[in-house]
Amino acid sequence: QVQLVESGGGLVQPGGSLRLSCAASGSISNINARGWYRQAPGKERELVAAFTSGRSVTYVDSVKGRFTISRDNAKNTVDLQMNSLKPEDTAVYYCHVRLFWGSDIWGQGTQVTVSS
Repeated sequence: QVQLVESGGGLVQPGGSLRLSCAASGSISNINARGWYRQAPGKERELVAAFTSGRSVTYVDSVKGRFTISRDNAKNTVDLQMNSLKPEDTAVYYCHVRLFWGSDIWGQGTQVTVSS
């Protein structure tokens, strides 16, 4: 099994920055893809950024040029650097991994609020 622990998040003013981090433990070798999703009130959960199974990186259009996903294989962490934050980025952000056989594992979620 794989366990995910998220850190970061909080309240920030528009234009500010936050960094989210997700540490994975357990059966790390079973992970096929890793990334971050978010869910705003009244909206469906959406992919924000991810390392796909082919080692490529994908971003939702609304965060391109502002968010950067990175990983540290030695620490088994995936970080999301969020710059130039906007009120519409307000959401609960979830760390996500997909295992080789298709199972999805989610972190507990961390709140990001962008407000003046």
